[in-house]
Amino acid sequence: MRTLVVVPTHDEAANIGDLLDGLDQHVPDVDVLVIDDASVDDTRAIVRARSSFGTRLRLIERGEKRGLGDAYVHAFGVALADGYDAVVQIDADLSHDPTVLPTMLDLARRGIDVVIGSRYIPGGSVVGWPRRRTWLSRWGNRYAAIALGLAINDATAGYRVYRAATLRRMDLDAIRAEGYGFQIEMTYRAVAAGCSIVEVPIAFRDRVAGDSKMSGNIVREAFLLVTWWAISDAVTLRRRRRAYHDHD
Repeated sequence: MRTLVVVPTHDEAANIGDLLDGLDQHVPDVDVLVIDDASVDDTRAIVRARSSFGTRLRLIERGEKRGLGDAYVHAFGVALADGYDAVVQIDADLSHDPTVLPTMLDLARRGIDVVIGSRYIPGGSVVGWPRRRTWLSRWGNRYAAIALGLAINDATAGYRVYRAATLRRMDLDAIRAEGYGFQIEMTYRAVAAGCSIVEVPIAFRDRVAGDSKMSGNIVREAFLLVTWWAISDAVTLRRRRRAYHDHD
């Protein structure tokens, strides 16, 4: 199964080298695409210096910050055009442990459409987050699950494997969310497309070095989009029921 690991970066010089070393150690057969948005530190130089990867490591350099969602959609397009069988999402800040990736890839190899590294199922955990941020994350997941009817415990998780065939079934050009809400939107679209989804427990660790990209605007975007999708679904369902009764 040809696999492309996608790593979005912005000023991740303190972490990207260790992440690449971890991927090289635990999943040596995968290819890696780092898609960097306007880093002003040594992120790009560190990626270029990882000669041990050879042609398995690519770097896309973008001149401005376009958001997490835009970076992943761009990378998905590259993966599909290049004929990969699976695409991995992983954060550059060492929050996601590469040792779990072989298990996740094995599930994708067996035919699971979307494999999610989950913090909120038995065996999963969050290490190093303040109580307020953990509460916000759990509340956001609960709200998304209830509003959108998602039987997923960690719809905001950023550690995932998508089968290429799954991405082709989704309308990637219609993706609207840029930040925190991107993961929810991808989950929502995967469920709507009838995809099989399995959650794998992970220990999520807060970044030790570098600055978090989370902001109040990102959280607000996610909340507003989830609310909009829920209202749109309710309106669509009401119209279908009305049309059914009128026809009957």
